[in-house]
Amino acid sequence: FFFLLLLLVFAFLQLIHVACVCAGHNASRDVVTLVKSVLFHRRNPLHFHFITDTVANRILSSLFQSWMVPSVQVSFYDADELKSEVSWIPNKHYSGIYGLMKLTLTKALPSDLSKVIVLDTDITFATDIAELWGIFRKFTDKQVIGLVENQSDWYLGNLWKNHKPWPALGRGFNTGVILLYLERLRRIGWEQMWRLTAERELMSMLSTSLADQDIFNAFIKQNPVLVHQLPCFWNVQLSDHTRSEQCYTEVSDLKVIHWNSPKKLRVKNKHVEFFRNLYLTFLEYDGNLLRRELFGCPSQASPDSVQLQSALEELDEDDQCYDFRRERLTVHRVHLYFLQYEYTPTEDDTDVTLVAQLSMDRLQMLEAICKHWEGPISLALYMSDAEAQQFLRYAQASEVLKNRKNVGYHIVYKEGQFYPVNLVRNVALKNANTPYVFLTDVDFLPMYGLYDYLRKSVVQLDMAHTKKALVVPAFETLRYRLSFPKSKAELLSMLDMGTLYTFRYHVWPKGHAPTNYAKWRTATTPYKVEWEPDFEPYVVVRRDCPEYDQRFVGFGWNKVSHIMELDAQEYDLMVLPNAFMIHMPHAPSFDISKFRSSSSYRNCLNTLKDEFHQDLSRKYGSAALKYLTAQRNI
Repeated sequence: FFFLLLLLVFAFLQLIHVACVCAGHNASRDVVTLVKSVLFHRRNPLHFHFITDTVANRILSSLFQSWMVPSVQVSFYDADELKSEVSWIPNKHYSGIYGLMKLTLTKALPSDLSKVIVLDTDITFATDIAELWGIFRKFTDKQVIGLVENQSDWYLGNLWKNHKPWPALGRGFNTGVILLYLERLRRIGWEQMWRLTAERELMSMLSTSLADQDIFNAFIKQNPVLVHQLPCFWNVQLSDHTRSEQCYTEVSDLKVIHWNSPKKLRVKNKHVEFFRNLYLTFLEYDGNLLRRELFGCPSQASPDSVQLQSALEELDEDDQCYDFRRERLTVHRVHLYFLQYEYTPTEDDTDVTLVAQLSMDRLQMLEAICKHWEGPISLALYMSDAEAQQFLRYAQASEVLKNRKNVGYHIVYKEGQFYPVNLVRNVALKNANTPYVFLTDVDFLPMYGLYDYLRKSVVQLDMAHTKKALVVPAFETLRYRLSFPKSKAELLSMLDMGTLYTFRYHVWPKGHAPTNYAKWRTATTPYKVEWEPDFEPYVVVRRDCPEYDQRFVGFGWNKVSHIMELDAQEYDLMVLPNAFMIHMPHAPSFDISKFRSSSSYRNCLNTLKDEFHQDLSRKYGSAALKYLTAQRNI
């Protein structure tokens, strides 16, 4: 019994290595769903090895760093360094050059790594991956690769007239799930063997149709003794016209589902609805729940997690503001560039990115903002996993949004009871790719032509060599349907008629009064204004400006504190005479309702204000004394 127990413990402690080739924004989203399905079922520590392009590396490295899943290691390998190994192979498959990268794994992965499970990004696990890893023990001494038989008739060559596939053993094998015995492959000279196979077959085939799969199959046809055939439920292939239904009779038979048709979830299959629901379960599954520790598996804590745990232990749970302080230490998962993103820097270094944050209840503003602002946009969206998928469907269905590639959408996943508004803002700010940023809120519409006007103002006011924050005057309408003013003159007319108002003049005049709207009416050149308590204008600054202070969550002082820090760093506040933005009406947020109804909420906000003032004084010395004086006079 004791021996069996030791075997069981050893099995759970064994580190399982998983490799995946991932390139681009869409594949990065697919990888997340694959990883969720693996993490959900696993009981072992895992090491993921990602061969990525620059885009996928940026997305996935940020995601895993913020996900902080116990007993999970992640390594990245530059696909660009491997392209020369396979770029000589003509390939018709939609995966392009990345569809050939699995051939290079013996070279790409560490030389001391002996075994690895290789997965396509369109895989969903329905069982513990340790079961698949255990099949390595069933390999004979000569077997180096484990594969499931191909479940379509592709390699039989009878799909259409004159169909000529690459050579394969019988029906051939599918490479969506591979067990690679790297140590043995290196020993037999795998790199030279697959190259010779490819060169020989390309003399007659001219190109591959199914990327690496064709070369793997041609190699196996010549060396059948080297393959270990896996049971077909380890790769249930859901492309059209497959024999996948023969792989299972009960749901419990399912192990791995492979969406290997270009149609993906729209593929034809008798049980596709069941498979689709299983996939959607992981697609929308709360990834925070996968941060659980493995039972009986001591994990090597990362320095970040040790530091976080130490900070949490220092908090006083009896402090009435404990929840606020706890929120500041919450590490939110972040998925950068959730949708396709393309941006080409301008040659004159004057480009400006509109930076904002939003949640699901402001989604309807996106199309209007894109119509008003043609320049680059960086948006951070605070959403649950399920809401992120709703957003994806919304964006893909919108003619306006799907045609805009210069908008970076960054998902900050929900966790905790407060809206971490400044953390979300900072995600949008840090991922702007232009020298200048326009810091705004998503419920404002910029005037038509503001993008070009701001770029000219950046040059006119020598922003590159001076510390300036350009103030864009803010107005508001109480009407849901507004005939948007096309000029300053038209806006002033609407202001006089009572169609528009200066922003928050009736509830929070201190927030924007220093803009000096009376002067703005007749101004023709930019003018400087002084900081005053509670001033919170919307500004254009250099991208290297201070970040927002993340202690402020929910409603209150999140922008005020940022403007104070700009002033402490001696930024000149310059009001632009021919710029404006208009706030559109919407229902009050949940956080403002909490602020209004909870005295403890307001008390904690005052406590955080005092602490912010003290920190500002320590940081900037005498330059920050006026803030303490102003606070005492309020």
